[in-house]
Amino acid sequence: MSCDYARTALHGYLDGELDAARSAEFERHLESCRECASALAAEESLRSSLQRSGLYEHAPVSLRKKIRAELGTATATASSIMQRIPMWRWIAVAASILVVATISWFAWPRSGTTAASAPFTAAELIDAHIRSLQPGHLTDVASTDQHTVKPWFNGKLDFAPPVKDYADEGFSLIGGRLDVLAGRNVAVLVYARRKHFINVFVLPTKEPDTPIHPPGLRQGYQWLHWRHQGMEYCAVSDVSLSDLHELAQLIYQ
Repeated sequence: MSCDYARTALHGYLDGELDAARSAEFERHLESCRECASALAAEESLRSSLQRSGLYEHAPVSLRKKIRAELGTATATASSIMQRIPMWRWIAVAASILVVATISWFAWPRSGTTAASAPFTAAELIDAHIRSLQPGHLTDVASTDQHTVKPWFNGKLDFAPPVKDYADEGFSLIGGRLDVLAGRNVAVLVYARRKHFINVFVLPTKEPDTPIHPPGLRQGYQWLHWRHQGMEYCAVSDVSLSDLHELAQLIYQ
């Protein structure tokens, strides 16, 4: 499909994942875009066909009775075994579980953040990326020249983001823009990989350097996060993971 809306909003609209504003925007778009209207109708028809097809079988009564009987036998056996185990062993097991749970609580990354504990949530990151894909939102300064993009940020932020073009490696710089994540102004460098766009969010940090962390995945978009030389980076796109990681390594050098 050639329409950007068909790629970025159609399935979210169909699954009820868009907020009210974006749903209304997509519905207005449908009035003038035959391509998206046809694609939506085809998806809805496919979904209805699958729902009506009855692609399941009811288990026979004899099988259900057999399973219930076996479950009853297993439950009785387990109960008998538990009654023979001394109480002090159950207390020891419970204490071990509590210790493991406590350690996991402090060591495991919290839900809603990237694996590298970025200062913004995955939802904020993906929303910012999807928002940038709407017509006219991708760049504030459109240029393939890093010496044009880098000075453009002067006076607009309290830091100077590193800017470099990687066209020779297959990642062309196409511009930059300002965005807001978790209430903070951030720089965004925009790269093109074939027909895909990659947003690289950049902001300063006092945290120590980290390697490129394993990817996160949400709504068909994936991201990588790392810190290097006083800057925090998060690259987001729907390109393949290998492509995204290759760009991250180029920036990290």
